Amino acid sequence: MRHGVEDLVEAAAAKLGRGLSVEDLDGLLIAYSSNQAQADPVRVNFLLSKRLPADVQAWQLSHGIATAVRPVTVPANPDLGMYGRVCVPLLVRGFRVGYLWVQQAADEETSAEILSALPGIRLELELIGGLLLESNTAESDHRRRREAEFLAAAAGDKSALAAIAGWREVHGHAPWQVVVLLDPDGVTPQDPQAAVVATSTAAMQATAGIDPALFTAGVETHAVVLFAGTPARASHAAVLTHYERELAKRSGRPAGRVLVGISEPFTTLRGLGEAYTQAKIAAQAAAVDPALGELVDVRAVGAYQLMGTLAAEPTSVYFSILEAEDRNGELLPVLEMLYDSDGAVQTVADRLHVHRSTVYHRLARVRKIIRAEPLTGRVRLELHLALKARRWAGRPRI
Repeated sequence: MRHGVEDLVEAAAAKLGRGLSVEDLDGLLIAYSSNQAQADPVRVNFLLSKRLPADVQAWQLSHGIATAVRPVTVPANPDLGMYGRVCVPLLVRGFRVGYLWVQQAADEETSAEILSALPGIRLELELIGGLLLESNTAESDHRRRREAEFLAAAAGDKSALAAIAGWREVHGHAPWQVVVLLDPDGVTPQDPQAAVVATSTAAMQATAGIDPALFTAGVETHAVVLFAGTPARASHAAVLTHYERELAKRSGRPAGRVLVGISEPFTTLRGLGEAYTQAKIAAQAAAVDPALGELVDVRAVGAYQLMGTLAAEPTSVYFSILEAEDRNGELLPVLEMLYDSDGAVQTVADRLHVHRSTVYHRLARVRKIIRAEPLTGRVRLELHLALKARRWAGRPRI
């Protein structure tokens, strides 16, 4: 791969008559052209060390290259020893795989000449991007086959289960857990194929060096990680943090809120499918109920476990009556907070920034509307489940 990219970089440099370099998303040098006639100190040091200093990388990122889809002009910075340069994001099907840099001359005041010449190397840019995608991401044929086999096993395919049982990452590591990494804002991707590459590669990078993370796979809406079963959550939290950063880096979107759903441990691979379902339910529950937090075990999501196994959304007569009458949205929130806090009226009043008497007044209105006591017995159970079912109806479909 490196040889192919270097040849393409040389070809593009010859067309432009300028020195070029290609770096990955972390600022690591991948290839560069032999034309160094106008190299500034930053470029010379970069070619020698193969990695950008933090202050130079910060200067480049401050001009929006991490989210850009078109060439970006990065102005000169004499304090850093930098001439002006143009950054060309290397994108393949919307997936960000690296950057090509074209340096301006010392006496060149604008990047207009470079920008006007870039269409002439469009083919080289496409080929470089394709090579980087194939070699440095989860797009390799071998990796795709392994991920497909793992996902088939998680879907209950017996032959796939038998195949992964002998994998080095799986054999001898029981008990296991399944972890789902979900970006709730990215569940409807514009390009499903690019989304799979983004989630898959981000998960690979996010789990690098984290021993309990045994294998990763990506689908359109989320990533899946097979973990060695452990009650500790430090490794899960580390993966969450890394995944947020890696996904943003590759999707070109600002880092968003990533949710982690964690299954119960299981000791035989026959339990992989059920564990995958549990992890998805936990992540979906976190998406609709922020009070659960971002790192969620399935056993902590309560009634959402039951709703995740139902073919239809639960319905309730009392809830339907109350929802129709609660036009200002004052009654249902009070009920849900009361149920979630074991009837602690003062807690609800504090959260809503109202007096206790206001909470009691709203409860009285609920009693009048449904003609039943909402704080005891079957009525409380029905309404509490219905409130959670309303949240569950808004879950990301993954």
